[in-house]
Amino acid sequence: MLVVKDLQFHYQGGPRVLKKINFTLEDGKFLAILGNNGVGKSTMLKCFNRIIAPDAGEVILNGEDLLKMPVRQVAKRIAFVAQNVPNTQMTVHDMVMLGRRPYMRWGFTEHDHELVHRAMDRLKVSDFRGRFLNQLSGGERQKVMLARALAQEPKLLLLDEPTSSLDLKNQYQVLQIVKDICHESGISAIVVIHDLNLALRFCDAFLLMQEGEVYRYGDTGILDREALLKVYGVRGEVRTVGTQKMVLVDEEEGEG
Repeated sequence: MLVVKDLQFHYQGGPRVLKKINFTLEDGKFLAILGNNGVGKSTMLKCFNRIIAPDAGEVILNGEDLLKMPVRQVAKRIAFVAQNVPNTQMTVHDMVMLGRRPYMRWGFTEHDHELVHRAMDRLKVSDFRGRFLNQLSGGERQKVMLARALAQEPKLLLLDEPTSSLDLKNQYQVLQIVKDICHESGISAIVVIHDLNLALRFCDAFLLMQEGEVYRYGDTGILDREALLKVYGVRGEVRTVGTQKMVLVDEEEGEG
């Protein structure tokens, strides 16, 4: 279980970006972090992963405070998939193998290779293991980065807008893979995402942020008309269309 207590952060010379963030996330759940640009969503993920150091607070994963842990140990518990995927001349196999670096001492073991091949198979990227990343499409590269994250054997997977540059098919594929990983492996995942309908389709829980604070946290019920108006400035509601929940904006919002 992930427990976040009173997390706070500000960039040097600027106002506080995160103001006492508090929430818990159970194992095997897929959480969407929602809100407008600039409210601290990506900053929060970077605090979790120790890319930046928060001013105060605790990030406790399975009873251990990640903020008091050596970075190498954090990397054995958390995997981070950034928005921008490297477009580099490194083979798929070597990129996924980087996920084993936190465990490496004198070299890669047979166990490391087994985990890497299993991750590539899971993400269906084994067929181009010898190709360079800069020869792949954006969707294929994103799947490679997910495979690298899985090779780390994390307890928590962090994704910062992983679908922002993907076409519709790859958006669905990537998020479905993450959802399946959570539900089948017991790994928790947190995704920063702007598309509310994608979040509703694939995520189990939702955290709405506003001005560096948690506005609401819970299931789809938190995304009511009041929240959509307060956080996003639009009038609309979540409705069930077929078997899926979707945000439908009132007709007058699109006029003019």
